[in-house]
Amino acid sequence: MAKLVALAALFAAGLLLAGGVTAVGVADVTTTETLPVTTTVEETTTAPATTVATTVEQTTTQEVTAPTTGTTTSSSSSSKTPTWVWVVLGILAAAVIGLVVALLARRGGGIPAEERQRRLDAAVASWAAQGWALDSQTPGSAILRRGSELMAVTVDERGQTSTHTPAS
Repeated sequence: MAKLVALAALFAAGLLLAGGVTAVGVADVTTTETLPVTTTVEETTTAPATTVATTVEQTTTQEVTAPTTGTTTSSSSSSKTPTWVWVVLGILAAAVIGLVVALLARRGGGIPAEERQRRLDAAVASWAAQGWALDSQTPGSAILRRGSELMAVTVDERGQTSTHTPAS
């Protein structure tokens, strides 16, 4: 279960790294302001002795382009991937391959029944040399007795030999 969690974490880290690499970019903000300008022009003529006042209204548009905070602007026509990205991706790929190999190696089946029986017989012979007598035996397990003491010897599917006191 821990290896499965580690594999999921490794996959998530790869996704985050890939998303971070593709998200690098520059955002431009264009602001357009319209500023009203009012100009009053007074003209005075002396011939007819009248004052003519003319009002001229102008609209000026100003365009301002500013980069967003924290980004840098760079122009490049090629989209070459940096070397460190390839190194990180190589390390992640090697880790994934290693986890897959480890999981497949542990999935392997157990030892054959003949080998389990041979290991059980060897364990029983070892305990018999120490004064224990064989009380009963089944494929993969045996009950040994010494006086009023009982001991169970088992060999699991992977070939691991274990001993314990059986429940009375």
